[in-house]
Parts: sequence; structure tokens; C-alpha cells
Amino acid sequence: MITVFRSNGEARPLPAETDSAAAEALAGAVWVDMVEPTREEEALIERVLSIEVPTRDELKDIEPSSRLYTDGNAAYMTASLMVKAESDLPHLTDVAFILTAGRLLTVRYAEPRSFALFKSGMHRIPGGCSSPTVMVTRLLETVVDRTAEILEIAVSRADRLSIEVFGDQRHLNRRPPRYLEDRVVQVSALHRLVAKTRDSLMSLSRVLTFLHALPALQSDRESLELCRTVTRDVQSLSEHAGFVAGNITFLLDASLGLINLEQNAIIKIFSIASVVLLPPTLIASIYGMNFEFMPELHLPSAYPLTLVAMVLSAILPFLFFRWKGWL
Repeated sequence: MITVFRSNGEARPLPAETDSAAAEALAGAVWVDMVEPTREEEALIERVLSIEVPTRDELKDIEPSSRLYTDGNAAYMTASLMVKAESDLPHLTDVAFILTAGRLLTVRYAEPRSFALFKSGMHRIPGGCSSPTVMVTRLLETVVDRTAEILEIAVSRADRLSIEVFGDQRHLNRRPPRYLEDRVVQVSALHRLVAKTRDSLMSLSRVLTFLHALPALQSDRESLELCRTVTRDVQSLSEHAGFVAGNITFLLDASLGLINLEQNAIIKIFSIASVVLLPPTLIASIYGMNFEFMPELHLPSAYPLTLVAMVLSAILPFLFFRWKGWL
């Protein structure tokens, strides 16, 4: 699907019947948004605008020479943007920004929320987006703002998980089974979200650096100042993302440490029970031997005395451990 946008935010689908109809619709457009384009739509844009449209496989290239380059009068920039950040499986999608002298062309195969936010707020931009340089910098500004929201979501989830892990001390001994194990899974998912966000910020930083050096942007003071502002925002968010990642790592280590403490406490209980029951077991084993000459067996009080000795042999080690502070 191809949608064309004018500077005031007016949008309309691109007619694909003939090249002349498409050229007429593109005449006053500042932004052309291609969402999951078919091969026929790619060929149409290539014929009408005389530029190469990168394919889906080409967008996945990780080499800088394949993601940031110029070809004639067109500048090609590919950024990795967050998709489905609120879901359990956030991931990155590659979006191509093609800047020409007359318009901005974007090629994408997913629906980042930042694009929907930008489309809904285009009419509120002071003065509109009169040039493709203003359009691309405003769009990247919205992308960065959305990335900041994703980091806020991550911080909120981390705070909630911290309360669930360390919460009220009165309830720590009454956790349901596998409670901490489930928290570890959630922390791992949160770590994935922040890691993907940091990758996206790194990609945006490279795009903004490349964009800042373009002659078309250098000649537009408004776009140049906005690009510098967005670049500073990306740098601040990258530092904040590193701080959030450190907190999540601490939360993960703390959760694993609590699991180890609980396991050690269980082993400690079994160890104490074994030590307490060892002397009575020893006494019972001695008097359970079938030797002929055991004078104690013929005493009238042998049985109750043996029971008392077994009870005392269990109580005395327990009291000794309590006195030493081992329990």
C-alpha cells in the first residue's frame, strides 16, 4: 500500500492504474509512505520517481555501506525501529528513509506506532512540513519520542517487578510455588525490551549523524537545528537506557540470589533434621542389635530409659544449635 502526504498532513492513496495518474498524485506530495509494497508498486515508484526502491532483503543488511549511502540525488537511510513494545515479544523492524530533492519516501514492512502518531499529529506542526528535510526530521523526532515512551514503560515494569520480588517482608515466607522463577522470566523479557531499544537508539544515532552531514540539510536552518536537538535526545536516551539496563541486571541477579537463598534454607532444614535425629537413631540402632549378652535388656526400666535417652539426645543438640545461633 502506498500513501502520499502533503505538507499540511492531507493523505490519499496513490493511484496505481497508470504512471501518469501516479505522477499527478505525486506532484504535490512531500512524503510517500510505502507499507509492505508489492513488486508492482515498487516498480511503479521506480518508474515515476526514477529512484531505486530497496527490497525487503536489502533492508536487512547490517553493513553501514548498505544502510547509509547516497545514489545520485537521493540519500538512503535505514533505521531499526521498535515494534509491539507493549507485547510479550517486542522486536525491531527495518525502515528505509529515502530523501530526494522533492519528497521523502519511506519503505517499511511493519507498523511502528511512531508512524501512526506522526500521521495523526502532522496537522498540528507549526507551518507544516513544507520540505522533505523538515518532514524527515519531524518524523525522526516522533520516532525518538516514542522510543522515550518505551523506556518509560520499561522503567515502570522494572519498578513493579522490584516491588514483587522484594515486596512486603511479612509475605516473603508465603510465596506461591515458582513465584521467583516466574519473576525471573519477566525480568528476562524486560531485559529483551531494553536491549532492543538500545539497538534502535544506536541505529537512529547513525542515521541522524548521516542526515546531519547531507548538503540538503545543511542548507535548511530549521531542519538542521531540529536534527541537532533530536541527536542530543538520542544521546540522552542512550545513556538512560544503559542505566535502566544496569538496574534490570541487578534485579535479575537479586532474583537469582533469592532463589539460591530459599534453596539453601531448605537444605539447611534437612541438614538440621538429620543432625537432630542422628543420636536417637544411633541409640535405637545399638539396642536393636541381636547380641546375647546385653545386660540392659533385662532391666525392668530399660525401655522407658531408652526412650528418655533418645528424646534427650534429640533435644540437647537442638538447644546447642540455638545457643550457638545456627538456627
